Amino acid sequence: MKQDIFQAIADPTRRAILTLIAIQALTPNVLAEKFDMTRQAVSKHIKVLHECELIKAEQSGREIYYHFNPQKMQEIDQWLAQFRKIWETQFNQLDNILLTMKQQKNDQ
Repeated sequence: MKQDIFQAIADPTRRAILTLIAIQALTPNVLAEKFDMTRQAVSKHIKVLHECELIKAEQSGREIYYHFNPQKMQEIDQWLAQFRKIWETQFNQLDNILLTMKQQKNDQ
C-alpha cells in the first residue's frame, strides 16, 4: 500500500531525514548514526519516504544511497499554493481594514 505523502512528512524524524538527504545523498547507516534510534527504526522511516517517492534509492556497489526527490515536493507546494492565495487575499483585506481604522483614529 502506498503511503500518504502528508502523513509521511507529518513525522518530525522523517522531516529531519528529508532535510539531511536534501543536502547530500546518504546511506541508511550514515542516517542511523545521526539519530538516537536503531538502524531498523530509521529504515522504517526511510521505507515510508521511499514509498511516497520523496526519496530515491541508488545502488552504488554494495551501498544504497538515498537521494532527495524535489519533484515530489513540488506536488506538496502546488497543493499548498491554493491556500497561499486565499491567505494572501485575507491578509490584504485585513491590512485594508487596519489601515482604514488607523486613518479614522487619526481623523478624530
